[in-house]
Amino acid sequence: MPKPDVEEYLQQGIHGPKETNPDERRKYLGTLRERIEVALTQGQVMEEEIYSDVEQEMKEHPQTHLYLNGHIDYSYLSKYIKKANQNNIEFTIVTNNEHNTDIGLILAHSDAVNKENILVTRKPAFTEVQEEKKGVFSFFKKLIP
Repeated sequence: MPKPDVEEYLQQGIHGPKETNPDERRKYLGTLRERIEVALTQGQVMEEEIYSDVEQEMKEHPQTHLYLNGHIDYSYLSKYIKKANQNNIEFTIVTNNEHNTDIGLILAHSDAVNKENILVTRKPAFTEVQEEKKGVFSFFKKLIP
């Protein structure tokens, strides 16, 4: 293995050690695509309900790590943090001030799993709160012809 030259040594001192796939790491909240079990966009994370796919993957893969986009308000992240804590999954809130990705949440392994489809495309399931809202709306709709 060749010794690093003085220029390379100085550059690492100034900028930190070289990182593999820096663009990919910026997009995927500091991890690599090949390690991801499931991912949500920022918009999906900001929806009222938790995506059952994420919760299910947490239960099936307790060795994973949850990465959350720090550009999203904590009130949206807290429901996923609570689920991570319930499943004994460590989490990290990642804020990159130089780059904001459209990815809002990632559940990733420490090694490659090379899963083909990582983005959740299904909507979260209806909940009691949504059913109540739907019921109230239909009640008023009946009153007003």
